[in-house]
Amino acid sequence: MVIIMLKKVASILLLVFVLNIFIGIPVSASASISTPFTNIAAQAAILAERETGEILFAHNIHAQHPPGSFNKVMTLLLAAYAVENDEIADHELITMTETAWYEITEECSTQGIEPGEVMTFIDLVYSSFLGNATEASNMIALRIGGSIDGFARMMNERASEIGANNTRFVNPHGQFNPLQHTTAYDQFLIFNEAMRSSLFAEVSSTFRHVTEPNDEFETRTLTNSNSLLNQGSRYYFRPSISGRDSNTYEGGRAQITYAEEDGLSLISVILGSSDEIFDDGSVDIRSFSETSRLLTWGFTNFAWRDVLSTTDLLARIPIMYGSGADFVNARPESTLTLLLNEAITFDAFTRDVTIFSDEYDDPLMAPVNAGDILGEVVITRDGHEYARIPLVANTSVSLSGIEYMRRQIVDMLTTDTARNIMYILGGLILLYLLLVLRYHLVRAGRRRRIRNAKNDLIRERHQGYRDRD
Repeated sequence: MVIIMLKKVASILLLVFVLNIFIGIPVSASASISTPFTNIAAQAAILAERETGEILFAHNIHAQHPPGSFNKVMTLLLAAYAVENDEIADHELITMTETAWYEITEECSTQGIEPGEVMTFIDLVYSSFLGNATEASNMIALRIGGSIDGFARMMNERASEIGANNTRFVNPHGQFNPLQHTTAYDQFLIFNEAMRSSLFAEVSSTFRHVTEPNDEFETRTLTNSNSLLNQGSRYYFRPSISGRDSNTYEGGRAQITYAEEDGLSLISVILGSSDEIFDDGSVDIRSFSETSRLLTWGFTNFAWRDVLSTTDLLARIPIMYGSGADFVNARPESTLTLLLNEAITFDAFTRDVTIFSDEYDDPLMAPVNAGDILGEVVITRDGHEYARIPLVANTSVSLSGIEYMRRQIVDMLTTDTARNIMYILGGLILLYLLLVLRYHLVRAGRRRRIRNAKNDLIRERHQGYRDRD
């Protein structure tokens, strides 16, 4: 019976081990008791909080994949840098060249911007990112980098600066090249950095853009292929702010999305997804649907929560020489806000408080000003240290002059030197009293002898008078 039970336990442990290998699992320390997100229909995926970079879900995040149209993310970022740094005016007129059409095949998407056609730089940017125009991406590269290869070097240099060390670009548009590769984690880093640019954020969040008219076209209407931004699409995802989709034969479908809800900002990346075709002929574009599912899981299970507040009074510290106060309360100097799973309770955190006056056996003395550092608190959970925050005085305590003098006198009288002086003074006073007593005794004895001598003389005289008589 015992053997059968052990076999069952071993089977369960083996199953858990296998699931942890093949199914993406949350990796954040704060996600440890989250309802896990499983069975994602993608070869790689990541979900992370934008500001802190905390990873909430990870699945093959360092595996290499063809970047596809994600190249246009870096192209847009470098174009945004050029405009924001006044290297290029957003309405600078750019003439399309034949070089920009070099190596563009029938498989490449274009907007038909022919050589000789004039377009503003910002419209080229929109044509590249929203219109997926390969020629526009090339023209941007030529304007900024001088050549396709020169721009590719700039792309790789910027990726390295961001920390995307497992990414290599060869062209600005993402047409397949075996030398190009990226990872889900690197794309999170790149897109997170790119969203710091206001122009990048504006372009990547635009669903539809109309270009300025030129000699060839009155206008071009460019529509973003990212269906998560399309309110008319069944894939529309309300919290979605911006993103980039990709669909190539070599890399499959992929999706980057930045979304916000209830104060939480998340970035998701999905690589190597494929469509699901149902028996009725309908199709599920799972790069969109899985992105929505992953982000919904993140928003449902995680939130920013104050683990420690500046109103928390964590210690009551005795104080000496205080005017009307024998103690002062200590509070955290700052609030500690953590991204936590909704199921985690505050009881799971440990607050280790250290008061410096106790630690160094040095009593706290007035005056104390509100905000003075009196100690520190260390916040931990399951052995993980989250923060060390100073503890400061909640209120000011002024010095009491009378109390200070009284304590000083008491302290002085309780020292060994003071006691020795008191012993000496006491001995001198006693000696003085003894001398005074001796003086009075001697004087009294002298007066008594004089008085007796006078009495004897008087008696002798009276006796002489009687004898004459």
